[in-house]
Amino acid sequence: MLILGIETSCDETSVALLEIKNAKFFLRQNLVYSQIKVHQKYGGVVPEVAARKHVEKIAPLIEKALKESGKKISAIAVTAGPGLAIALMVGVETARALSYLLKIPLIAVNHIEGHIYANWLPPSFHSDKNIFPALCLIVSGGHTELLLMKDHGRYKLIGQTKDDAVGECFDKVGKILGLPYPGGPSVALLAKKGNAAAIDFPRPMINSPDFDFSYSGLKTAILYYTQKQKNNHNFPKFGVTINDVCASFQAAAFDVLIAKTAKAVKKLKVKSLILGGGVAANTNLQKRITNTIGQEFQSVKIFLPENKFCGDNAAMIAAAGYWHYLKKNFTPWQKIKINPEWELV
Repeated sequence: MLILGIETSCDETSVALLEIKNAKFFLRQNLVYSQIKVHQKYGGVVPEVAARKHVEKIAPLIEKALKESGKKISAIAVTAGPGLAIALMVGVETARALSYLLKIPLIAVNHIEGHIYANWLPPSFHSDKNIFPALCLIVSGGHTELLLMKDHGRYKLIGQTKDDAVGECFDKVGKILGLPYPGGPSVALLAKKGNAAAIDFPRPMINSPDFDFSYSGLKTAILYYTQKQKNNHNFPKFGVTINDVCASFQAAAFDVLIAKTAKAVKKLKVKSLILGGGVAANTNLQKRITNTIGQEFQSVKIFLPENKFCGDNAAMIAAAGYWHYLKKNFTPWQKIKINPEWELV
Protein backbone atom coordinates (compact mmCIF):
# COMPACT_ATOMS: atom_id res chain seq x y z
CA MET A 1 0.00 0.00 0.00
CA LEU A 2 1.03 3.62 -0.52
CA ILE A 3 0.10 6.47 1.83
CA LEU A 4 0.23 10.13 0.83
CA GLY A 5 1.19 12.29 3.80
CA ILE A 6 0.44 16.03 4.00
CA GLU A 7 1.80 18.41 6.66
CA THR A 8 1.07 22.18 6.92
CA SER A 9 0.72 22.80 10.65
CA CYS A 10 3.15 25.73 10.86
CA ASP A 11 5.82 26.99 8.47
CA GLU A 12 6.84 23.86 6.57
CA THR A 13 4.91 22.61 3.56
CA SER A 14 5.56 18.90 3.24
CA VAL A 15 4.35 16.00 1.11
CA ALA A 16 5.46 12.39 1.47
CA LEU A 17 4.81 8.98 -0.05
CA LEU A 18 5.24 6.04 2.30
CA GLU A 19 5.05 2.51 0.93
CA ILE A 20 4.38 -0.42 3.24
CA LYS A 21 5.43 -3.95 2.30
CA ASN A 22 5.29 -6.88 4.73
CA ALA A 23 4.78 -4.44 7.63
CA LYS A 24 7.99 -2.58 6.74
CA PHE A 25 8.17 1.06 5.74
CA PHE A 26 9.83 2.32 2.57
CA LEU A 27 9.92 6.09 2.20
CA ARG A 28 9.58 6.92 -1.49
CA GLN A 29 9.26 10.70 -1.17
CA ASN A 30 9.55 13.30 1.58
CA LEU A 31 9.45 16.77 0.09
CA VAL A 32 9.75 19.72 2.47
CA TYR A 33 9.56 23.42 1.67
CA SER A 34 10.80 25.48 4.61
CA GLN A 35 9.65 29.06 5.12
CA ILE A 36 12.47 30.10 7.46
CA LYS A 37 13.84 32.72 5.07
CA VAL A 38 10.35 34.09 4.49
CA HIS A 39 9.73 34.73 8.20
CA GLN A 40 13.23 35.90 9.13
CA LYS A 41 12.43 39.55 8.52
CA TYR A 42 9.50 39.30 10.95
CA GLY A 43 11.48 37.53 13.68
CA GLY A 44 8.82 34.84 13.93
CA VAL A 45 6.12 32.95 12.05
CA VAL A 46 3.30 35.13 10.67
CA PRO A 47 0.25 32.84 10.25
CA GLU A 48 -1.22 34.65 7.23
CA VAL A 49 2.12 34.62 5.42
CA ALA A 50 2.65 30.96 6.27
CA ALA A 51 -0.78 30.01 4.90
CA ARG A 52 -0.19 31.94 1.69
CA LYS A 53 3.07 30.08 1.12
CA HIS A 54 1.35 26.75 1.82
CA VAL A 55 -1.21 27.57 -0.87
CA GLU A 56 1.59 28.34 -3.34
CA LYS A 57 3.63 25.22 -2.65
CA ILE A 58 1.23 22.39 -1.73
CA ALA A 59 -0.07 21.53 -5.22
CA PRO A 60 3.34 21.56 -6.98
CA LEU A 61 4.81 19.34 -4.24
CA ILE A 62 1.98 16.82 -4.52
CA GLU A 63 2.23 16.83 -8.30
CA LYS A 64 5.99 16.22 -8.13
CA ALA A 65 5.65 13.38 -5.63
CA LEU A 66 2.94 11.59 -7.55
CA LYS A 67 4.61 12.07 -10.91
CA GLU A 68 7.87 10.54 -9.75
CA SER A 69 6.10 7.66 -7.99
CA GLY A 70 3.70 6.57 -10.70
CA LYS A 71 1.82 4.33 -8.23
CA LYS A 72 -1.75 4.37 -7.01
CA ILE A 73 -2.36 5.94 -3.58
CA SER A 74 -4.14 3.79 -0.99
CA ALA A 75 -4.94 6.54 1.52
CA ILE A 76 -4.24 10.16 2.48
CA ALA A 77 -2.96 11.09 5.96
CA VAL A 78 -3.08 14.78 6.82
CA THR A 79 -2.21 16.84 9.89
CA ALA A 80 -5.49 18.16 11.31
CA GLY A 81 -3.98 19.67 14.48
CA PRO A 82 -2.57 21.00 16.66
CA GLY A 83 -1.06 23.98 14.87
CA LEU A 84 -1.88 27.32 13.27
CA ALA A 85 -5.51 27.24 12.18
CA ILE A 86 -5.04 29.08 8.90
CA ALA A 87 -2.05 26.88 8.01
CA LEU A 88 -3.76 23.61 8.94
CA MET A 89 -6.71 24.53 6.74
CA VAL A 90 -4.57 24.50 3.60
CA GLY A 91 -3.44 20.92 4.13
CA VAL A 92 -6.83 19.63 5.28
CA GLU A 93 -8.76 21.24 2.41
CA THR A 94 -6.24 19.87 -0.09
CA ALA A 95 -6.52 16.38 1.40
CA ARG A 96 -10.31 16.64 1.42
CA ALA A 97 -10.41 17.46 -2.31
CA LEU A 98 -8.02 14.63 -3.19
CA SER A 99 -9.97 12.12 -1.11
CA TYR A 100 -13.16 13.05 -2.96
CA LEU A 101 -11.60 13.04 -6.42
CA LEU A 102 -9.58 9.84 -5.99
CA LYS A 103 -12.23 8.10 -3.86
CA ILE A 104 -9.68 6.92 -1.27
CA PRO A 105 -9.75 6.93 2.57
CA LEU A 106 -8.83 10.08 4.46
CA ILE A 107 -7.03 9.93 7.81
CA ALA A 108 -6.82 12.87 10.24
CA VAL A 109 -3.50 12.69 12.12
CA ASN A 110 -2.47 14.45 15.32
CA HIS A 111 0.80 16.33 14.81
CA ILE A 112 2.22 15.10 18.14
CA GLU A 113 1.52 11.52 17.19
CA GLY A 114 3.41 12.18 13.98
CA HIS A 115 6.52 13.14 15.97
CA ILE A 116 6.27 9.84 17.83
CA TYR A 117 6.01 7.80 14.64
CA ALA A 118 9.02 9.54 13.12
CA ASN A 119 10.88 6.78 14.96
CA TRP A 120 9.27 4.13 12.74
CA LEU A 121 10.68 5.66 9.57
CA PRO A 122 13.62 3.88 7.94
CA PRO A 123 16.32 3.19 8.94
CA SER A 124 14.77 3.16 12.45
CA PHE A 125 13.09 0.10 13.94
CA HIS A 126 10.29 -1.77 12.20
CA SER A 127 9.48 -4.40 14.82
CA ASP A 128 7.09 -3.73 17.71
CA LYS A 129 8.32 -6.60 19.84
CA ASN A 130 9.18 -5.65 23.41
CA ILE A 131 8.68 -1.92 22.79
CA PHE A 132 5.55 -1.28 24.82
CA PRO A 133 4.90 0.21 27.23
CA ALA A 134 7.01 3.10 25.98
CA LEU A 135 7.66 6.56 27.38
CA CYS A 136 7.53 9.29 24.72
CA LEU A 137 9.36 12.58 25.27
CA ILE A 138 8.12 15.18 22.79
CA VAL A 139 10.26 18.32 22.67
CA SER A 140 9.55 20.97 20.05
CA GLY A 141 8.85 24.65 19.56
CA GLY A 142 5.27 24.26 20.66
CA HIS A 143 5.27 21.18 22.88
CA THR A 144 7.09 19.62 25.81
CA GLU A 145 5.27 16.48 26.91
CA LEU A 146 5.82 13.09 28.49
CA LEU A 147 3.39 10.45 27.23
CA LEU A 148 2.97 6.83 28.20
CA MET A 149 2.38 4.82 25.03
CA LYS A 150 0.77 1.52 25.96
CA ASP A 151 0.28 0.37 22.36
CA HIS A 152 -0.45 1.87 18.96
CA GLY A 153 -3.03 4.59 19.46
CA ARG A 154 -3.14 4.17 23.25
CA TYR A 155 -1.64 7.11 25.14
CA LYS A 156 -1.70 8.63 28.59
CA LEU A 157 -0.41 12.12 29.34
CA ILE A 158 2.16 11.94 32.15
CA GLY A 159 3.45 15.50 32.20
CA GLN A 160 3.64 18.69 30.15
CA THR A 161 4.91 22.24 30.27
CA LYS A 162 2.95 24.72 32.33
CA ASP A 163 4.00 27.63 30.11
CA ASP A 164 6.71 27.79 27.42
CA ALA A 165 7.76 24.70 25.50
CA VAL A 166 11.50 23.99 25.61
CA GLY A 167 11.92 24.76 21.90
CA GLU A 168 10.02 28.01 22.31
CA CYS A 169 12.32 28.89 25.19
CA PHE A 170 15.38 28.24 23.01
CA ASP A 171 13.99 30.54 20.30
CA LYS A 172 13.16 33.31 22.78
CA VAL A 173 16.59 33.12 24.40
CA GLY A 174 18.11 33.41 20.94
CA LYS A 175 16.05 36.53 20.35
CA ILE A 176 17.10 37.97 23.72
CA LEU A 177 20.74 37.43 22.78
CA GLY A 178 20.25 39.00 19.36
CA LEU A 179 20.94 35.80 17.45
CA PRO A 180 19.67 35.11 13.92
CA TYR A 181 16.17 33.68 13.46
CA PRO A 182 15.29 31.00 14.31
CA GLY A 183 17.07 31.44 17.62
CA GLY A 184 16.99 27.84 18.87
CA PRO A 185 19.50 26.32 16.42
CA SER A 186 21.74 29.37 16.86
CA VAL A 187 21.75 28.92 20.65
CA ALA A 188 22.55 25.21 20.30
CA LEU A 189 25.41 25.97 17.91
CA LEU A 190 27.05 28.52 20.22
CA ALA A 191 26.49 26.23 23.22
CA LYS A 192 28.92 23.74 21.69
CA LYS A 193 31.72 26.29 22.16
CA GLY A 194 30.77 27.46 25.66
CA ASN A 195 31.26 26.47 29.28
CA ALA A 196 28.04 24.92 30.60
CA ALA A 197 29.13 25.54 34.20
CA ALA A 198 29.87 29.25 33.73
CA ILE A 199 26.48 30.46 35.03
CA ASP A 200 24.19 28.71 37.47
CA PHE A 201 20.82 29.37 35.88
CA PRO A 202 17.68 28.05 37.65
CA ARG A 203 16.25 24.58 36.94
CA PRO A 204 12.49 25.24 37.33
CA MET A 205 10.43 22.38 38.78
CA ILE A 206 13.34 19.95 38.66
CA ASN A 207 12.53 18.70 42.19
CA SER A 208 8.74 18.82 41.94
CA PRO A 209 7.03 15.46 42.60
CA ASP A 210 5.17 15.52 39.26
CA PHE A 211 6.38 15.15 35.68
CA ASP A 212 5.49 18.67 34.54
CA PHE A 213 7.84 21.32 33.18
CA SER A 214 8.16 25.10 33.26
CA TYR A 215 10.49 27.20 31.11
CA SER A 216 9.19 30.76 31.40
CA GLY A 217 11.23 31.34 34.58
CA LEU A 218 14.43 30.16 32.93
CA LYS A 219 13.79 32.45 29.96
CA THR A 220 13.25 35.37 32.34
CA ALA A 221 16.49 34.56 34.17
CA ILE A 222 18.38 34.85 30.88
CA LEU A 223 16.67 38.15 30.16
CA TYR A 224 17.59 39.62 33.55
CA TYR A 225 21.16 38.35 33.25
CA THR A 226 21.71 39.90 29.84
CA GLN A 227 20.09 43.19 30.88
CA LYS A 228 22.82 43.57 33.45
CA GLN A 229 25.41 43.43 30.70
CA LYS A 230 26.25 46.40 28.52
CA ASN A 231 26.41 44.39 25.30
CA ASN A 232 24.27 41.32 24.61
CA HIS A 233 26.85 39.93 22.18
CA ASN A 234 29.96 40.11 24.32
CA PHE A 235 30.70 39.80 28.04
CA PRO A 236 34.51 40.06 28.26
CA LYS A 237 34.72 42.28 31.35
CA PHE A 238 32.53 39.82 33.25
CA GLY A 239 34.64 36.83 32.23
CA VAL A 240 31.71 35.23 30.42
CA THR A 241 31.11 34.97 26.67
CA ILE A 242 27.83 34.61 24.81
CA ASN A 243 28.88 31.00 24.15
CA ASP A 244 28.97 30.41 27.90
CA VAL A 245 25.50 31.93 28.32
CA CYS A 246 24.11 29.61 25.65
CA ALA A 247 25.85 26.55 27.08
CA SER A 248 24.74 27.33 30.64
CA PHE A 249 21.16 27.90 29.51
CA GLN A 250 21.09 24.68 27.51
CA ALA A 251 22.48 22.72 30.45
CA ALA A 252 19.75 24.09 32.73
CA ALA A 253 16.98 23.35 30.23
CA PHE A 254 18.17 19.80 29.58
CA ASP A 255 18.84 19.03 33.25
CA VAL A 256 15.12 19.34 33.86
CA LEU A 257 14.22 17.21 30.84
CA ILE A 258 16.64 14.45 31.85
CA ALA A 259 15.60 14.46 35.52
CA LYS A 260 11.87 14.29 34.79
CA THR A 261 12.28 11.66 32.08
CA ALA A 262 14.50 9.45 34.25
CA LYS A 263 12.00 9.68 37.10
CA ALA A 264 9.15 8.68 34.75
CA VAL A 265 11.14 5.76 33.32
CA LYS A 266 11.77 4.44 36.81
CA LYS A 267 8.23 4.89 38.13
CA LEU A 268 6.41 3.56 35.07
CA LYS A 269 8.83 0.68 34.41
CA VAL A 270 8.71 1.17 30.66
CA LYS A 271 10.52 -1.00 28.13
CA SER A 272 11.56 1.84 25.84
CA LEU A 273 12.05 5.59 25.58
CA ILE A 274 11.02 7.34 22.36
CA LEU A 275 12.21 10.87 21.58
CA GLY A 276 10.48 13.17 19.09
CA GLY A 277 10.15 16.81 18.00
CA GLY A 278 12.43 19.48 16.60
CA VAL A 279 14.59 19.74 19.74
CA ALA A 280 15.25 16.00 19.45
CA ALA A 281 17.77 16.90 16.74
CA ASN A 282 19.97 18.59 19.36
CA THR A 283 23.10 16.43 19.58
CA ASN A 284 23.77 17.44 23.18
CA LEU A 285 20.31 16.25 24.24
CA GLN A 286 20.72 13.00 22.32
CA LYS A 287 24.08 12.37 23.96
CA ARG A 288 22.84 13.16 27.46
CA ILE A 289 19.78 10.94 27.12
CA THR A 290 21.86 8.08 25.77
CA ASN A 291 24.54 8.42 28.43
CA THR A 292 22.45 9.28 31.49
CA ILE A 293 19.27 7.30 31.01
CA GLY A 294 20.91 4.61 28.92
CA GLN A 295 23.44 3.85 31.65
CA GLU A 296 21.01 4.09 34.56
CA PHE A 297 18.35 1.94 32.87
CA GLN A 298 20.30 -0.45 30.68
CA SER A 299 17.29 -2.66 29.90
CA VAL A 300 15.36 0.28 28.42
CA LYS A 301 15.64 0.69 24.66
CA ILE A 302 16.20 4.27 23.53
CA PHE A 303 14.93 5.36 20.13
CA LEU A 304 16.07 8.62 18.53
CA PRO A 305 14.59 9.72 15.20
CA GLU A 306 16.82 10.59 12.27
CA ASN A 307 17.60 14.31 12.43
CA LYS A 308 15.84 14.90 9.09
CA PHE A 309 12.61 13.58 10.64
CA CYS A 310 12.77 15.64 13.86
CA GLY A 311 11.32 18.79 12.34
CA ASP A 312 7.86 19.00 10.79
CA ASN A 313 7.55 16.63 7.82
CA ALA A 314 4.87 14.64 6.05
CA ALA A 315 6.71 11.31 6.28
CA MET A 316 5.98 11.07 10.01
CA ILE A 317 2.31 11.93 9.35
CA ALA A 318 2.08 9.12 6.80
CA ALA A 319 3.72 6.72 9.28
CA ALA A 320 1.20 7.59 11.99
CA GLY A 321 -1.57 7.33 9.42
CA TYR A 322 -0.66 3.73 8.62
CA TRP A 323 -1.66 2.51 12.08
CA HIS A 324 -4.96 4.34 11.82
CA TYR A 325 -5.45 2.77 8.40
CA LEU A 326 -5.10 -0.70 9.90
CA LYS A 327 -7.86 0.13 12.39
CA LYS A 328 -9.94 1.81 9.67
CA ASN A 329 -9.94 5.09 11.59
CA PHE A 330 -11.07 7.05 8.56
CA THR A 331 -12.74 10.46 8.42
CA PRO A 332 -15.20 11.11 5.56
CA TRP A 333 -14.08 13.99 3.38
CA GLN A 334 -17.33 15.79 4.19
CA LYS A 335 -16.65 15.71 7.95
CA ILE A 336 -12.92 16.30 8.44
CA LYS A 337 -12.15 19.48 10.39
CA ILE A 338 -9.08 21.21 11.66
CA ASN A 339 -8.46 21.29 15.43
CA PRO A 340 -5.72 23.83 16.30
CA GLU A 341 -5.84 22.79 19.99
CA TRP A 342 -6.10 19.02 19.40
CA GLU A 343 -4.66 17.14 22.35
CA LEU A 344 -3.46 13.60 21.76
CA VAL A 345 -5.02 12.42 25.03
